[in-house]
Amino acid sequence: MHIGARQRSPITALVVGLAGLSMLAGYLQKARCAGAPFDGAGRSLIFDRIKDTQVCYSDIQFLWLGRDVNLHVFPYVTGGINADGILTGGTVEYPVLSGVLMWLGGIGSHTDADFLLHSALILAPFGLLTAWMLGRLAGWWALLWSATPPLVLYAFHNWELPVVATSVAAIFVMTLERIPLRARAVLAAVLLAVGFCLKVYPGAFVLPLIAYVLTQNGTAGRRYDVRGAVMVAVAAITTVVAVNLPFALISYSGWRASFTFQENRQADLTTNSIWYWGLRPLFGPVADDVPLPAYDQTVSLLSPLLVCAAFAIALRLGWSRFQRDGAYPWIAVSAAMLCGFLLLHKVHSPQYTLWLIPFFVLLRVPWGLVAAYLVADLSMGIGVFKYFGALAAQTDASTFEVLVKFGVWGRAGLLVVLFFVFLRAAQRHPPVRGRTGPESGRQPVLKSPEPVR
Repeated sequence: MHIGARQRSPITALVVGLAGLSMLAGYLQKARCAGAPFDGAGRSLIFDRIKDTQVCYSDIQFLWLGRDVNLHVFPYVTGGINADGILTGGTVEYPVLSGVLMWLGGIGSHTDADFLLHSALILAPFGLLTAWMLGRLAGWWALLWSATPPLVLYAFHNWELPVVATSVAAIFVMTLERIPLRARAVLAAVLLAVGFCLKVYPGAFVLPLIAYVLTQNGTAGRRYDVRGAVMVAVAAITTVVAVNLPFALISYSGWRASFTFQENRQADLTTNSIWYWGLRPLFGPVADDVPLPAYDQTVSLLSPLLVCAAFAIALRLGWSRFQRDGAYPWIAVSAAMLCGFLLLHKVHSPQYTLWLIPFFVLLRVPWGLVAAYLVADLSMGIGVFKYFGALAAQTDASTFEVLVKFGVWGRAGLLVVLFFVFLRAAQRHPPVRGRTGPESGRQPVLKSPEPVR
């Protein structure tokens, strides 16, 4: 199968339809935490009672209060972050486009139930669009997106669906062979930059995209298409600046606060990371109310350094592939970079699984690995809330702690394996032969590899 070879409409229709049903089930699951009676601020009284024990918690409903969404304050243009690390004046902890989506969901909302419903209506089209693109690109494999537990569990847990759509759209655009390569790559870079302005991580994929364009021999007699690579980089940077600059000019403190919040966030129990469960016990008792400055400083130093190292390794291995066979596997390198980020970042929220699923689809990860990852994710996605509920009720939490640890270390081990599986999958790409730059005629098809056996 070729990425770029369009699949039959019935398959795509089935993928989209099942995605719709999964998201409906996901909304109904989250909506169990919302509804009358409400308090004076529009918070469902049932929310705090059952959000963890019934696994219906969502960041969407939770953030109805505390970020001035309930007051319909446009984000970032006022306020900031105070000395205690608390966001004020409508500022939220996400990049600006996610903040705008939150504000849109709050328009016309008077309760957290309204906010959850309106946000779901805004987010659902992005989930359907992702299903349509994956269905067109990968046929039956797209059912991994539409008919597996992550879409039910996380579609409306946070604001992930738009950012996933931008990443998949960038890949989809790169398969439109009738458009010259440079034009496709510039448009893909813009989409990835928009993703950066939603949840940051797609911005990293611009680097392998640049390498891909650079190595496409765009001009006769030259080995590298430097001009095309520069165009991609400039398109991404210009998009990020154009989106963020108005907010920064209106209120720099409000705009900067979201980044400060994430920089200051500690790798605590709520982050589900290997840092909390693996490193923190070495610094002292594992207790949320005991500050460990040495631990926090160590994580703040090591996490970004190791993430950058993982990115560098993935990019270098991709370059080795290019030197061997003449094709730079930018999709596989992007997937490997994402694995490095998920493994080593100080926060690994359950809904991040939605970021990874499209790469399972496009790179045909072996079914055994997919199933193992989904089991580990399910253990985390359900176990962590049951664990929080047991801790809050001061009941025995040992069983749920085992589920959380299984989820944390299961995902971690599988991410290490997937890092190399994705790059091994890249070896299934055939070498590019002949002229393939924007001045040439037909562009090469981006081939999806056969499953790694």
